[in-house]
Amino acid sequence: MTTDSTTSASTDTAAAIDRTAIAGARITSVLVANRGEIACRVFRTARDMGLDTVAVFSDPDADAPHVRAADRAVRLPGSTSAETYLRGAQIIDAARSAGADAIHPGYGFLSENADFAQAVIDAGLTWIGPPPSAITAMGSKVNAKKLMADAGVPVLGDIDPESVGDSDLPLLIKASAGGGGRGMRIVRTLDELPAQVEGAAREAESAFGDATVFCEPYVERGHHIEVQVMADAHGGIWAVGERECSIQRRHQKVVEEAPAPLVERIGGDLRERLFAAARQAVAAIGYVGAGTVEFLADESGRFYFLETNTRLQVEHPVTELTTGTDLVEWQLRVASGEALDAELPPPTVGHAIEVRLYAEDPGADWQPQSGTVHDLVLPADVTFGPLDRPGIRIDAGIGPGSEITTFYDPMLAKVISWAPNRGRAAAMLARALADARIHGPVTNRDMLVNTLREQRFRAGDTDTAYIDTVGLDVLSAPLAGDADVRAAGIAATLSDALAARRTARVQGGLPSGWRNLFSAPQVKRYRRVGVDADPLEVRYRHGRNGFALVDDPDISVVGVTEGLVDLEIRGVRSAFVVTGHGDDIFVDGPSGAVALRREPRFVDPAAVQRPGSLLAPMPGSVIRVAVAQGDRVVAGQPLLWLEAMKMEHTVSAPADGVVSTLAVAAGQQLSVGDVLAVITDDDTPTPTQDQQEEAVR
Repeated sequence: MTTDSTTSASTDTAAAIDRTAIAGARITSVLVANRGEIACRVFRTARDMGLDTVAVFSDPDADAPHVRAADRAVRLPGSTSAETYLRGAQIIDAARSAGADAIHPGYGFLSENADFAQAVIDAGLTWIGPPPSAITAMGSKVNAKKLMADAGVPVLGDIDPESVGDSDLPLLIKASAGGGGRGMRIVRTLDELPAQVEGAAREAESAFGDATVFCEPYVERGHHIEVQVMADAHGGIWAVGERECSIQRRHQKVVEEAPAPLVERIGGDLRERLFAAARQAVAAIGYVGAGTVEFLADESGRFYFLETNTRLQVEHPVTELTTGTDLVEWQLRVASGEALDAELPPPTVGHAIEVRLYAEDPGADWQPQSGTVHDLVLPADVTFGPLDRPGIRIDAGIGPGSEITTFYDPMLAKVISWAPNRGRAAAMLARALADARIHGPVTNRDMLVNTLREQRFRAGDTDTAYIDTVGLDVLSAPLAGDADVRAAGIAATLSDALAARRTARVQGGLPSGWRNLFSAPQVKRYRRVGVDADPLEVRYRHGRNGFALVDDPDISVVGVTEGLVDLEIRGVRSAFVVTGHGDDIFVDGPSGAVALRREPRFVDPAAVQRPGSLLAPMPGSVIRVAVAQGDRVVAGQPLLWLEAMKMEHTVSAPADGVVSTLAVAAGQQLSVGDVLAVITDDDTPTPTQDQQEEAVR
């Protein structure tokens, strides 16, 4: 437990606060210019404060939980972010038409857009965020680092991409205008620099509308430490605890926790120095509202400014749970002109850990997934709120029946634990995730559980190289082992058999498949979803004593009822909950969840793809094609790039060969399974025009 949180009284700022940007008016109705879990999160506090709520929604989000959570909702015609949640003028019109007098931007989209903030203020509405001048000051990471250096905050030097030399490597390319890992690349050789700069700029333009990128030294084993700040329009600044977000994959945070293990381990005056630097940073730009100052620290406790996020952070719940502070409430109170309490900000008590549950397939290079969420049941003690005892908080904008589309981020939920100490918080969170019922697209759930239970993590030995050190293959290993999968297949088989017998009857009322003589076993086959493995085959008989397994002498059937199968495995009884959705069957057992897909008895010839075919792994659009038909390629060579779910994805050659068919062009929209190209062996005859057209069909 730490209790040395720090505050400052009124601070002489190096930049005058833009008081004209702080409405200070009484707020009665709040529109959230966002979607998903952050919209639901803001609505929860707004309702608790007696405020009316207004949602906006795109066409794909018409039935989303955040729309149902609001008192009123206004449609933004269109599907993409550019057509909807990035249209500031439409959002302001929506606020006026619904009677909202304040706009909360959430995070992402327009949350750090100074022009939008100013337009809200000019429209006579209350902007629940920092002054536009502060957003502008921090909006360009290049300019922000110069401002921070002038204010005495330690920074890493910038490197012009045009002047990079061998001595500068490795380096990190970053988008000047954005965050969330978009437009970020690690460069280790000069040969790859031009392509990586081009790719980073392209992704930054797509995500943020600004292609500006810059380079800085890459710290191989750093710690990502951030300080939550809250400032009022009267010069008061709080440093509301720190967080550590070092465990990242593809520069996107996977695990976030408070307090920071590094700060706890080093101790001394490190926390106070971080808090002082954060207060210096926000004072220098006349900041008002909630924000986060991010630092990169090394094992010795030296730290450098990275950026200031002029908004609420995705990981803000860990700070709320460890300090008992409702950060959204203080955003609303500060936007109404209130001053921060004169007493010390709440001390940090206990430990909180947050993980982000994403729809992504580890068996397909972690590609984002889309589709219907059939069921999402997380063992929560509270949603979006505080905990007064050890427990689990869930922040989710997805529920049963929700559709994960390719237009937006594929996050299902944030799952957060709070406990008196870090070990208990990790154990509780791992158990909650393992017990969750998640039916639908493949998720990163197993990786999250493995991480929380991994030895180095439990010891607090985490840094930005954690995943590479432990091994992504180790962390993403399925929770359910081979024996568990076998048991799940048996449970699915018996559940299917029971359902078939109940629905199919023959003359005399006897069940389908009944024989009065000993017969050959019946066979069911399944393939495990998200795992590259041979099909699972289960053989069984149904006689006067019920179901009996043929090939599994160590397993006996205790009971089979609708949706529940009890098995005894080597003398130990276990229950398996079986749920079917079409050809997909989800089996939740004591050792982990297993998703299976029924194998068809007869294969449709039209469903068989030609050898060497590269298929679209997800819906999206083709950004660029790097090869032409007839080109010879080598395994791993990039062939084309797809854009989906706000990220750029590379499609590479699976083996050496020749591009015998190229079926796509830049700008083309794709569906899952569309043929992109066909790679054939050098000795394979070039296909005829008819064969090429058949491959495309």
